[in-house]
Amino acid sequence: MEKVLEDPRVKEWPLMSSPWPTLCICISYAVFVKSIGPKLMQNRKPLNLRWIMIIYNFVMTLLSFYIFYRMGIHGWFGKYNYRCQPVDYSGHPDAVGMLHMSYWYFLSKFLEFTDTLFFVLRKKNSHVSTLHVIHHGVMPLSVWWGVKYTPGGHSTFFSFINCLVHVLMYTYYGIAAIGPNAAKYLWWKKHITTIQMIQFVMIFIHSFQLLFRQCDYPRSFMYWIGMHAVLFLFLFMDFYKTAYLRSKAAAAAAAAATKNGTRAKCNGTKHD
Repeated sequence: MEKVLEDPRVKEWPLMSSPWPTLCICISYAVFVKSIGPKLMQNRKPLNLRWIMIIYNFVMTLLSFYIFYRMGIHGWFGKYNYRCQPVDYSGHPDAVGMLHMSYWYFLSKFLEFTDTLFFVLRKKNSHVSTLHVIHHGVMPLSVWWGVKYTPGGHSTFFSFINCLVHVLMYTYYGIAAIGPNAAKYLWWKKHITTIQMIQFVMIFIHSFQLLFRQCDYPRSFMYWIGMHAVLFLFLFMDFYKTAYLRSKAAAAAAAAATKNGTRAKCNGTKHD
């Protein structure tokens, strides 16, 4: 079995000495948004967080773009090999730059807990779905292992492409937070979920291609990232079916029933 050594460069960085603090934060997040938070808000009015949400979403858009751009500059815009990219543990500026962006990406996963906190404070508990909580709750711990052991190289494709998707996603959320007047600019909501599913397919293919070629990159992390992509792909596919396909079918059935009812009523009307 391969032995993957931890990166000594991150040993003294906050939260990086052990996975336990990150695990505790993730568990606390899940417990709060699914249990404690809704109970605290049960007898309270929903909070109006419109401006806070607008600012938050556009800040997250900028942060996601910054990490995406810097990861591109330090590797994925041409310096990295998309077929096989070993981890560079040296002090080279690109290696150190990718290391820092990997850590920033890790920290951004905690900031994304705010998405769910907004739902709870606005009493939108139906939005705190299993998909939402799993997706947000698992990510910090998953990324922790990458920063600890492989903060660069092949594995950073996941965060690179994910940040690009988040630029689109948080832009949408920011516009949506403006209010009903912005509804005409939100026709692309359905496509965001499609893009998210496409990213997981890309990540899956990018990770598991190493099964068919020799590469100086730990296979355990290839499996770790690839299986996460599969998990999230199926979760998002289920969400897509529920949110769009089934709702569309239900709406069509309701429209047909209404039409048939109106026709029956007209046919049954007596004319003098």
